[in-house]
Amino acid sequence: MSFDLKAYLETRRAMVEAALDRVLPSEDAVPVNLHRAMRYSVLAPGKRLRPTLVIAGAEAVGGTAKTVLDAACALELIHAYSLIHDDLPAMDDDDYRRGRLTNHKVFGEAIAILAGDALLTLAFRLVADNAARMSDPRMIARVVADVADAAGTDGMVGGQVIDIESEGKDVGPDTLEYIHRHKTAALIRVSLTAGATLAGGRAEQVDTIREAGESLGLAFQIVDDILDVEGSLAELGKTAGSDERKKKATYPAYHGLEASRHKARMLIDETKRRLEPLGTPAEPIRALADFVFERRS
Repeated sequence: MSFDLKAYLETRRAMVEAALDRVLPSEDAVPVNLHRAMRYSVLAPGKRLRPTLVIAGAEAVGGTAKTVLDAACALELIHAYSLIHDDLPAMDDDDYRRGRLTNHKVFGEAIAILAGDALLTLAFRLVADNAARMSDPRMIARVVADVADAAGTDGMVGGQVIDIESEGKDVGPDTLEYIHRHKTAALIRVSLTAGATLAGGRAEQVDTIREAGESLGLAFQIVDDILDVEGSLAELGKTAGSDERKKKATYPAYHGLEASRHKARMLIDETKRRLEPLGTPAEPIRALADFVFERRS
């Protein structure tokens, strides 16, 4: 019997979105404009891939979604904060995100910056709150450190800096790999390992999931590069072709579309091979890997 990914995604998305609505400050709470900006970006329609990966990572080692729900929300908040800041005029200067105007276009640049800051801060509070759901809350320290590394200068922020500094330059394959593994893959990887760690996964299980997450995260960004070339505003929810206009370092620009597709497919297959020791409980991650390759947004 094949795995029903559609049903899995629908149930996990509904669970995460209900939790996000609960953990975010009310629109009526002071400062009202800030809280409305936070909710505007976080609750915009989205795949909820990162929180779903947190849950799938937990399930792969015998845990449950309920055990890691706070941390799942935290990863979505970090992702949302990064998108708000990426869209700012000082960075990618984008007008649309998830099918509607970007945060700074609605609330202004100052509130958008502060909304991103507030989401990042709240994310770490949620990871700390996850201790109440754990049999061994000491694991929170490890997850906090892993998430901080993945989101900071050794991960997403560091990758974003090199991405900006590489615009318009003929960078080599090593720089391109660095950007993709840090800017995007790090947060995908830590989503899986955070779930596995919080669910009490053994060290060897968490290591297996970490290696799979590294391959999956790189594949995700390569597919993202391809979609920026081939997609449309209606499909992507953001303006397509922005990478080429800004002369960003991307896989299609450096290797071409067909070679990029081949690389992404190889990484997805590698992800699934790495998960073999975990058996059936890791089936949701395998299905999500195929989803990453086949997505159109």
